[in-house]
Amino acid sequence: MAKIGIGVIGTGYMGKAHSVAMNAVGAIFDTPLKPVCEMLCATTESGAAEKAQAFGFNRSTSDWRVLVDDPAVEAIVIASPQSTHKDIALAAIAKSKPVMCEKPMGASFEEAKAMTEAAEKAGVVNMVGFNYVRTPATQYARQLLQNGDIGEVTWFRGEHTEDFMADTSTPANWRTRGRATGTMGDLSSHMINCAIALMGPIATVNADIETVHKQRPSESNPDQMEEVTNDDHAHCLCRFANGVMGHLYFSRVSTGRKMGYAYEISGTRGAIRFDQEDQNALWLYRMEGPEAERGFRKILTGPAHPDYFEFCQGPGHGTGYQDQLIIEAKDFLNAIHSGKPQWPTFRDALEVTEVIEAMWKSHDSRQWVNV
Repeated sequence: MAKIGIGVIGTGYMGKAHSVAMNAVGAIFDTPLKPVCEMLCATTESGAAEKAQAFGFNRSTSDWRVLVDDPAVEAIVIASPQSTHKDIALAAIAKSKPVMCEKPMGASFEEAKAMTEAAEKAGVVNMVGFNYVRTPATQYARQLLQNGDIGEVTWFRGEHTEDFMADTSTPANWRTRGRATGTMGDLSSHMINCAIALMGPIATVNADIETVHKQRPSESNPDQMEEVTNDDHAHCLCRFANGVMGHLYFSRVSTGRKMGYAYEISGTRGAIRFDQEDQNALWLYRMEGPEAERGFRKILTGPAHPDYFEFCQGPGHGTGYQDQLIIEAKDFLNAIHSGKPQWPTFRDALEVTEVIEAMWKSHDSRQWVNV
């Protein structure tokens, strides 16, 4: 069985999640490539060594260049702040090493474009970490749409809503400074990716973007207020390339919402509803049978749905957030083994970035803008 050395850059929330996924994926999916957690990179030598031991890595470093250059590191996962993504990715691509990069892909459209063009020119396997779209329920929703089970789609509504910045007493921090870390630079990309995955390309947008809480207490001195320099929430009317009407909403100040990655899809013969806060259920309406018996039916995910059986053979037992990362790791390893692109690639993530750029242009011009 072939082995492949994995290097993970970043030891925070997503760095840990990717590390756990790489330790588990070979056993769960019996992948043709068995990952070896070779090297972990953090900002300090002591911190990297501590996390490497905790996460099951052979070695550690505080310099991502050392990791990228190491011959035993054959594929790289970038889970560091987005301001570092471009330089790391370009260095890895220059070494012909496969790259999985966390979203957002770059700190700007220009960075995302540079990463995409470099990867495609070099023919290096690349992926971006849009993990939510990999739940068995959403994969099943994609199948239903591809099979035409709800007829011709007429409308799509998607949201990614959370409340981690809803409390006005929450101090200013890295999330409140700079456009790249606002809601448009953070949460919006997940739902835009989902919308494109389910409905196809977005053609035109009309967006409104707002900073709700314009000042927050300073981290260093709570008695002083600091200006918030990015956005709290945004909504957008859109038309997909296939003509379907849509609406998108993103918020980090949506009080009460913890993981509101949700969508509704209406068709001429049925409808679909999903909410990530109940990620193991999909609601399906079919326009069939007596009117008195019609209604949405709750479908619990189980072994009959994509990528579920490997985790559990019992329907309704459910998968969790970490499992999405394990599915993602499986897809990355399969892409490396086959040498063929695995959705979503850098190009797919660049398409998301193009939609975000169009939304900003629409907001600034107060008019519809083509993507």
